[in-house]
This record gives sequence, C-alpha cells and structure tokens, in this order.
Amino acid sequence: MSSKNVESGTTGQGSVPTAQHLSAGHPAPYGDLIADFSTTGDGDGGLPSFRPIRLEPGSFTVELVLDVREIRATKDRDYLQEELMKQGVRPIMRSLDLGDAQWVARCNDPSLLTRLGAEGEEVVLDWIVERKRLDDLVASIKDGRFHEQKFRLRKSGVKHVIYIVEEISMDAAVYQRVEDAVTTAMAQIQVVNGYFLKRTQTMDQTIRYLSRMTHLLRSQYQARHIKVIPTKVLTAQNYLPLLEHHRRIDPQGGYYVSYPAFSSLASKSDMLTLRDVFLKMLMTTRGVTGEKAIEIQKRWKTPYNFVKAFEACGHGEAAKKRKRELVASELDFLVAPRRKIGKQLSERIAEVWGGV
Repeated sequence: MSSKNVESGTTGQGSVPTAQHLSAGHPAPYGDLIADFSTTGDGDGGLPSFRPIRLEPGSFTVELVLDVREIRATKDRDYLQEELMKQGVRPIMRSLDLGDAQWVARCNDPSLLTRLGAEGEEVVLDWIVERKRLDDLVASIKDGRFHEQKFRLRKSGVKHVIYIVEEISMDAAVYQRVEDAVTTAMAQIQVVNGYFLKRTQTMDQTIRYLSRMTHLLRSQYQARHIKVIPTKVLTAQNYLPLLEHHRRIDPQGGYYVSYPAFSSLASKSDMLTLRDVFLKMLMTTRGVTGEKAIEIQKRWKTPYNFVKAFEACGHGEAAKKRKRELVASELDFLVAPRRKIGKQLSERIAEVWGGV
C-alpha cells in the first residue's frame, strides 16, 4: 500500500541516531509477516476470536517516531532532533511506511511482545501525522498525491489523523492561482475526512506542537494498560473489520497491533479490494476527489463495467459527444457540490476511460 520501506534497524531510546542510521536503505523486513487470507477459526461475524495481549502500565513508554525522508537536509534533521530533545522528546528516526510521524508504545523489556504472541518491541498507537509545507501541499494537489495519501491513511486503520500544514511564504501571484484549491483541500481534510488540521507558520511551531502532543499522549497512555491484537489472527483482509468490530463493542478499550504487523499491513497491496483499486484509478484524474470517485463507483461497480459503458456509446463523432457527457448525464441527480460531476470533469474522465 505504500512505496515507503521500513528501515530494519531502530535507534534505541538512549542514543542519538547517526547519519548512517538515517541514510541506510534496507528492504522492508516485515512484508510477509501478515497472511493475505484467514486460516484461523471464525468468531463473531466471521472474524477471528482472540485473547488480547495486555501491556500493563509501567511496562512501556510512549515515543515519537519521525520519518527520516521528511527531513530535507542534515541541518534540518539535526535542528529538529535537537529542539525536540530540549523539550524532553528524543525522537526515533526511521523510514516510515505511512505518514511523517506517529507514536508508539515501546516496551521496556524488548522481548516482552515476543513472549506474549506478537513481535518487535513497539505497538502502534492511534495517532499519525501527515506534515505538509504549503508549497508541497500545492504540489501534491496538482499531481494527485494529496488524494492518494488520504486514501492510504484511511486504509491504515489509525483512528486519529493529524495534518500539519506549515504555511511558509509563497510568491503572491503563484498562491493566488492555487488559493481556491488549497482552501478546498483544507476543508476536505476536516469536514470530509474528519482529520484534525493544525496550521503552523514555522518549523519551530511544528516542533512545539509535536512536543506537546508527545507529552499529552504519554500522560494519556502510560497510566493505563494497552490491548494488543495477536499477530497470528491478523490478515490483510480482516484487519480493518476486526478493528472496527472491537472499537464498536468496546469504545473505551482501544485495540492496537505491533509495529512489525502494522508495517506488514501497510506494505501489502493485497489489502486493496477491486473497489479500492477502482477508486484509486479514478482519483488519478485531476478533479476526481474521493467523494466523486465513490459516486462513480456506485454507478459502475468495476473498471470493466466503466469501460464497457463507454464502448456502448458507439463510434464516430456522435459517439464521442455521448462519451464526453456520459458521467455527467448518468450522475446528474447529484446536487451537492463536492459530489456533483460537471461537464468539464466528465469530458476529462472520458479522455482517460473512453479514449476520446
């Protein structure tokens, strides 16, 4: 699901990562950890039953993990680490599968999870950060990464997603051309996706925010026990339904997975259903947001159905007109602006799918 690879080495809590740690590029070691399909017994609703692993208060600490590839230069990396350490936060630096920062519960005893039926020494908590400078946000909107990243975050199962947008100064003329798109994107993050948007002016403000969040999460998590789903019951297919089921029946409980399990799940393309793939394909067309893609998929269930609909329009100039109008005319009952597909977007979709 992600092009990011996990660095096989982790940096201990008591040492500052070296340049060698940060630049090493190792293949993801956890890709085959999670099975594609279930071989376990079925529990409620076809989901596996299990006894959660319990991490008791005092057996772990909450740590901030930062993606090394988000650091644009050695100077920035050192500054970020040093300023966080001044505020009592020593970040773990590694290549993340998803997001630019996340928080983990790190066991004081490195072998504890292994003895209890998981692996590694960390459990992924329900908080993840996607950090964007304003110029990068603009670029990601233009090239489609913005929708792709939100899609992957939704598939991750992480409950609390934070978008940090660093509003660096941009050329006024350039920003004026993209202001509407940026405003729309920020609104989608909050209203459509339900993510928290934090706007900062400088890296220093971002650092202070990450520090405050780390101290807050330490106070929330370190005084209670954590329930971990044993890795042996997880599959690429049951992961999200399993999380949703237990969150529904035990809203206050909190269920988590080990870092290696999360990494394996995040790297699996098999987590994507045909519907997911179709939605991703649709969103590569500029202007097709997640909500618009969903409406198209509701009308044409698969890519095959969609292509056949365009083929059914026939050939010749009259057929080209029908193809250009196909999506807009079939979905003309949609009135909400964020779902409605206008004539221009319908024509753009026809260029990709109808060969117009």
